[in-house]
Amino acid sequence: MTGGVRRLLRSDWAGLAIVVALGMVIMGTTQPAFTGSFNLYVLLISFSLWSVIALAQMATLAVGQMNLAVGAIGGLVAISFGGMMDVWGLPIPLAALTGLAIGLVCGLINGALTVGTGINGFIITLAMLSAYKGINLGITEAQPFYGIPESVKAFGNARLGPIPLLVIAPVVVAAPIWLLMARGVLGRQMLAVGGNPHAAALSGISPGRTIIAAHVLSGGLGAIAGMLAVARLQIAQPSIGDDWLILSFAAPIIGGAVLTGGHVSVIGTLLGVAMITLINNALVLWQIDPYWVQLLLGALILGAVFLNRYREVREERRAAPAPAVPVAGHG
Repeated sequence: MTGGVRRLLRSDWAGLAIVVALGMVIMGTTQPAFTGSFNLYVLLISFSLWSVIALAQMATLAVGQMNLAVGAIGGLVAISFGGMMDVWGLPIPLAALTGLAIGLVCGLINGALTVGTGINGFIITLAMLSAYKGINLGITEAQPFYGIPESVKAFGNARLGPIPLLVIAPVVVAAPIWLLMARGVLGRQMLAVGGNPHAAALSGISPGRTIIAAHVLSGGLGAIAGMLAVARLQIAQPSIGDDWLILSFAAPIIGGAVLTGGHVSVIGTLLGVAMITLINNALVLWQIDPYWVQLLLGALILGAVFLNRYREVREERRAAPAPAVPVAGHG
C-alpha cells in the first residue's frame, strides 16, 4: 500500500466516504430508479445548493462560532437579487454583485457585533436572524418576485444529461475554500483562533479580526446560496433559507468539524452533504414520510458530536505524559 493511499485511509473523512459509497451501492441495487437520469439530476441539484450552505456554516465553525442567520442572509439576498431584476430591471451581473455585497455586509455586521459586544455569537446571530427575516418580509410583504430573467432560469434548469449546470457552484466555491483552509494564511489563522484564541493572540494573530473575517466569509457564501436558490426555484421566494439551519450544521459536523473550533474539513463537509442528500433521496424512493429526515439529521448530529468528543479524549490521553514510575530506594 502506497503512502498516499495510507494517508487517505487515515484522513478524518475516509470512513464517511466509505459509508457514502456503500449507501450509493445499496440504493443502486435495491432501487432501480436511483440510477435513473432524472433521479441523478435531482440528487446533484440538491447537492449543489446544500454544499454552499454547509460551507457557509463551516466558515464560522472554524473559529468556534455559529451563524444561526445563514438562512436569513440567504433569504434576504435572494429577494434582493430577484427584486432588483424584477422591479428595478438591473442587469444580472450588477444584481448578483449587489446581492453578494449584501451578504458580505450582513456577515460583517454579525462579526462586528459579536466581537464588539463580547456577547456569544449564538445570541448575536439569533437576533440578526430575526432582523434579516424582518427586513425580508418588510420588503416583500411575504410575496415572491416572479420576474426573474430567462437566462437565470436557464442556468437553474440547464443540464448535460443527468448533470445540472448548477453543479459548477460547489466546485467553484469549494476549491478556493479548500485552498484557503489548507494553505492560506487566513485559513490557518481561523483554525488557530478556533483551537486556542489566547495562544493565537500571543503568536500575533488578532482573534477579533479573524472572527469578523470568518463571519464575512460565511455571509458571502450564504449570499451565493441565496442567488443559486433563486435560479433553481425560478422565483425569489421570501421563504428561501427558512429550512437551511439544521442542514448547515449537520453537514460540517458529520464531516468532522468541531463545535468548539479549530478543526474543519472541506472534503468532509461535502461528504456530509452527500450523505444527507442520499438519506433524503432514499426516504423518497422508499416512500417513507420525508419528515423523518429531521429526526435522522438530529441523530446524525448527535452521533457525530459524540464521535468527535471521543476522538478528542483519545488524543488528549495519548498526548498526556506517562506517569512517573517510582524507583525503589536502597538501604
